[in-house]
Amino acid sequence: MAFERGHTAKVMVQIVPAISARFWERLHNICQHYTGLYPAYGLHPMYLAEHQPHHLQQLETWITQKNSIAVGECGLDYFVKDLDRNQQKKYFLAQLHIAKAANLPVIIHARRAIEDVIQCLKQVPHSHGVVHSYAGSVQQANQLFELGLYVSFGGPITYPNANKLRKLIQTLPLTHILLETDSPDQPLFTHRGERNEPAYLTEILQMVATLRQQDPIEIANITTNNALTLFDKIPP
Repeated sequence: MAFERGHTAKVMVQIVPAISARFWERLHNICQHYTGLYPAYGLHPMYLAEHQPHHLQQLETWITQKNSIAVGECGLDYFVKDLDRNQQKKYFLAQLHIAKAANLPVIIHARRAIEDVIQCLKQVPHSHGVVHSYAGSVQQANQLFELGLYVSFGGPITYPNANKLRKLIQTLPLTHILLETDSPDQPLFTHRGERNEPAYLTEILQMVATLRQQDPIEIANITTNNALTLFDKIPP
């Protein structure tokens, strides 16, 4: 199974974010069952139609009672048609406040919405977290770093035509980068058409090492330390 293949590939810790309130209980049970899985609970912007105002109240209680590692996945998505942007911002800002009050990091989805994500973060100073599957500019990344955020990269950088992402990997400081798979989504170039898995993180690491012309062990150590610093409720 994917969990065991991840362990074989030395991916010993996995953070599993939620997308809507109806999955929180199931996610909690799965993470209780498998050693090394840690849950994050949140309301994903792509599932806006499912979210209700009372879910935000439930989230405040849930993250404290169920030992959440972060709040997320939350954020903004301007790629999907007919997702009300004002409603997205309402839920995103509320989750930023909830995370800040609980001193938890946020896992942020920001598809074609980096500028508005930055503006929301400025409204909730001292937030901390990661913008996953980052695809913005160097300048936007630097603004995120100044606000206390990391950026994360995964399978898309393995595609030969991903010139912008590859340039970002070569340019941005490793001290602000995390690596991810976003499995089961965003399969790697070598696994097109397949279900993505945590075990493929080692291939992403190798691609980063190749692009940066650095030792993969050094990159693994730095990005792992970044992750443990951000998600500080994970035991060392």
